[in-house]
Amino acid sequence: MTTDRQFPAAAVVRRHVYSTTREDRVPWAAMAGIIATVTVFAVAQGLTYPLLSFILERQGTTSGLIGLSAAMTPLGFIVSAPFIPALARCMGGARFAILCSILAAATLIAIAWAQDIWIWMPLRFLLGFFANPLYVISETWLITITPASRRGRIMGLYSSIVSGGFAIGPLSLGLVGTQGWPPFVIGIVAFLVCGLIVLAVVPRLPDMPLEGEATSLSGFFALAPLLLFSVFTAAAFEQTLLSLFAVYGAALGNAEARIASLITCFIAGNAVLQILLGRAAEQFGSTRTMLFCALACLAGCLALPSIFNSWLIWPLVFAWGGVSFGIYTIALIQLGERFTGQALIAGNAAFAFVWGIGGIVGSPATGFAMQLTGHQGLPLSLGLLCCVLVVFLMAAGRRVEAEIAKPLAEHTTANGFLRLLGRLGTLATRLRIWVGCLAIRREIDDLSEGQLRELGISRITRSERWLDGCETGLPMDCFEYRIHPDVSRGGER
Repeated sequence: MTTDRQFPAAAVVRRHVYSTTREDRVPWAAMAGIIATVTVFAVAQGLTYPLLSFILERQGTTSGLIGLSAAMTPLGFIVSAPFIPALARCMGGARFAILCSILAAATLIAIAWAQDIWIWMPLRFLLGFFANPLYVISETWLITITPASRRGRIMGLYSSIVSGGFAIGPLSLGLVGTQGWPPFVIGIVAFLVCGLIVLAVVPRLPDMPLEGEATSLSGFFALAPLLLFSVFTAAAFEQTLLSLFAVYGAALGNAEARIASLITCFIAGNAVLQILLGRAAEQFGSTRTMLFCALACLAGCLALPSIFNSWLIWPLVFAWGGVSFGIYTIALIQLGERFTGQALIAGNAAFAFVWGIGGIVGSPATGFAMQLTGHQGLPLSLGLLCCVLVVFLMAAGRRVEAEIAKPLAEHTTANGFLRLLGRLGTLATRLRIWVGCLAIRREIDDLSEGQLRELGISRITRSERWLDGCETGLPMDCFEYRIHPDVSRGGER
């Protein structure tokens, strides 16, 4: 009977196949728990933005103060980001996520109780401060357990489901309204459910990756500046379009119902197309897919003014929603491809930091551009941002190609030099053999006819201009030697 000890090569092959299968195996239970946690959290967070804006509007608050209040949540994202890697290392990912869920629920209870804008501002800041770590930890978990061969599709699925959760939040207000405690109860329960889901799947969750040197937020900026600029572009594009698209449509005489429908179409594209883009990243590479998304965003900005009032605007905003958020999805895929361990945690925290910066900076900057240039400042600003990203991506691609081509050129030059040395060596060997043959022939030429007969060799003399297949240039005597056929002891001679 055949055993692995008798055939070690076969054992190695079987072990390799088994290990490869285990590496490609997807831990669906843990993955479902992580995605469900973030989705429920997104429902709660997506509910708070319109809910608090509606309440403040009923109280007669100015639009400037409403916008300032809304900016507190992304500000909390920004401020919390530098602390996340160290806290995750000290507390552990699961404990940290459960604590953040409880604190977020408590903060929303305080917001529902206070009903005052000046108290809401620090509370909304705390809501963003406690919400951000859950996203960072969940995305770190997801990237860690996702097989590399399926990372594109799974991260696309994650982005699609989370986007759907953000969309469900505002829709739930249509069921319970915006008055009293019921809408707040939905958010509070959703935050607490997040902690319960994490608690339920703790045995299946991976440990936070702690290998490698500890990387700070500022240190990660030096490691991947282009990756972070991609996240900034995605955040600024999405937040700007959601906040100022209504202003752009109103300037062109569109009804509020049509503008709202277009924004819904944008969000639908955001949720639907991420899996397709993730699959494209697997097939064609994440860098090419990100460049495609940036070019598609740029093309949409160029086409927007001419097709806004035609039916073509619907497929445009749908595709826009997909490719604009797709930049962030592809950035997550690249983060998993390039970084592991503590650098991965720092990278996710840096993503959250930059996303908050993009959300805060994008809308005011574009609004200022629209004041200077008119309503066409919206596609102009977004197009300029996408153009910068395209230029950076193409420059980075060419730099990588140059770095790859340089060792290949050196390798080719070295190979050519080695081939030349080999040919010279072959020619030298042939020359030595030819010189040796000439020396032997000279010795034979000096032998007499009697000596040749004793050796069983006869000499034939003829005059030619050719020697060993080459023309000598002058007539000379050339001798040929033949062994006598009656010589039987040639082997001994």
